Amino acid sequence: MIPVQGYKGHKVAVLGLGRSGLATAAALRAGGAEPLLWDDSPEARARAEAAGWTCHDLSREGAFHGVAALITSPGIPHLYPQPNRVIAAAMEQGIPVDNDIGLFFRSWATTGWDDFTTTPRTVCVTGSNGKSTTTALIHHILEHAGRPTQMAGNIGRGVLDIEPAQDGEVVVLELSSYQTDLARALTPDIAVFTNLSPDHFDRHAGLGGYFAAKRRLFVEGGPDRAVIGVDEKEGVFLANQIATSREDDRVIRISSAKKLGDFGWSVFARKGFLAEWRKGRQVGSIDLRDIAGLPGAHNHQNACAAYAACRSLGIAPKVIEEAFHSFKGLPHRSQTIAVKRGVRYVNDSKATNVDSAEKALEAFSNIRWIAGGLGKEGGVKSLQSHLGHVRKAYFIGHSGRDFALELDGLDHEICETMERAVERAAEDAEPGDTVLLAPAAASFDQYKSFEKRGDHFAELVVALPD
Repeated sequence: MIPVQGYKGHKVAVLGLGRSGLATAAALRAGGAEPLLWDDSPEARARAEAAGWTCHDLSREGAFHGVAALITSPGIPHLYPQPNRVIAAAMEQGIPVDNDIGLFFRSWATTGWDDFTTTPRTVCVTGSNGKSTTTALIHHILEHAGRPTQMAGNIGRGVLDIEPAQDGEVVVLELSSYQTDLARALTPDIAVFTNLSPDHFDRHAGLGGYFAAKRRLFVEGGPDRAVIGVDEKEGVFLANQIATSREDDRVIRISSAKKLGDFGWSVFARKGFLAEWRKGRQVGSIDLRDIAGLPGAHNHQNACAAYAACRSLGIAPKVIEEAFHSFKGLPHRSQTIAVKRGVRYVNDSKATNVDSAEKALEAFSNIRWIAGGLGKEGGVKSLQSHLGHVRKAYFIGHSGRDFALELDGLDHEICETMERAVERAAEDAEPGDTVLLAPAAASFDQYKSFEKRGDHFAELVVALPD
């Protein structure tokens, strides 16, 4: 646990009693603060009280008297579409509002670091797609290289739940826009921006607000090095804002779509090969084509981002390449479940929007595509030009029939359920085919989460005859 600094002897309100909220309360208490806990959900309050905490109603009149700050969980709206009433009341009364990410950056460094030989560092990863895989891959490379490391944030443990820093340690954090938007302190040593695609418009009032939340990671404290994906205009803009010249190697541009040889430092992937360029010449190369845990161009972009971050930490290209080959990938993200009778079964349940589904569809050939669920605004018509590898689609869930109507000329079957879709895809599949779950939709019509959806797919695949 990271004891929170700066609030010793003060009352600090904590709103939201999920994983991060309870970890925040414990870290505040460890730092000498008096946490006042509240959640709008009676069930969450009951769980907290069962764990030994006392709840204080932050929605009542006078609840913020004598309170130094309000720490809120990332899932609770603080501005759009409407601020939570507790957060609104705190802001109206001038109570500083922060989150656990802000507390982490003000509390991680301690006077004990004076005795370290090598100062601990933070690598923070944000973006729309690929940030979980990139975060896990950086952590995996560091472990392979024998560097002390912890992983937390939007993946794994809460940021205040990790252990105090060791000499030379690297903490790798995945940060969502919900986390970067509100944090009052953001001072990573290395910041990574993977890409940007439309998402969370309700929470950020549009694409501009969404990008602004991501951009804060790079401009609030100013990282020592910025790794920036430049395959979208927002990344090009961000890199241009930070770099003082074309030769400025504090910015490492990455791409999985184009060559980037004319900058101070760049890493890009073309035709399955990763290349590192510095000051106009190539200094490293890795063949990504046979790396099972990183299939497809979207994972090649993740590989470029992780490679750039780890090179910034002084890890040799050969060590990074070795770690790539031992990386198993993350569950529900282009995860190979099995190969049965010559057919590969891939779980990409995390592909909850059309952008991530598009990347999955481009990563494989001879696809039997399982898609559908709770469709998002805008539908899936933009996937029409990315169906060249799809032999047949098997639609499920609430929006399955809508998907079939939107995608012209696609051989398909309305299966309704995952059981039926897996059964029919397995019956139709031939050796060399890939049965791909890439729903392009949320899971909440039939499952509690995309993880539960992916787990169900995996269970059904494992049960198929060998």
